[in-house]
Amino acid sequence: MPRQSRLDAPGALHHVICRGIEGQPVFRDDTDREGFVARLEAVLTATRTACYAWALLPNHVHLLLQPGAVPLPTVMRRLLTGYAVTFNRRHRRHGYVFQNRYKSILCQEEPYFLELQRQS
Repeated sequence: MPRQSRLDAPGALHHVICRGIEGQPVFRDDTDREGFVARLEAVLTATRTACYAWALLPNHVHLLLQPGAVPLPTVMRRLLTGYAVTFNRRHRRHGYVFQNRYKSILCQEEPYFLELQRQS
């Protein structure tokens, strides 16, 4: 059975969660974190995607994104694939870095948006 396509509309606000495979860390040190943030900045700038909040935890990432003309799946593919290639090369490993697809929660209500920002 094919998986359902994601809801994605230009200007929609998404709470995105990306988890490390098998609960493994996706950031081993500050260099990994800085590389992810630099890649995030480059992808957001290139795709004109707004980022209202982000949190980098050892084994997962939370992002609050509002894509423009470029769809969210394209933004996330550029971000996560590029980071995984760099991470694997740097740590001399291969295979998946992130578990499954990223999770995306559509934020339609202002209280949810404000609560997400308050916690970040």
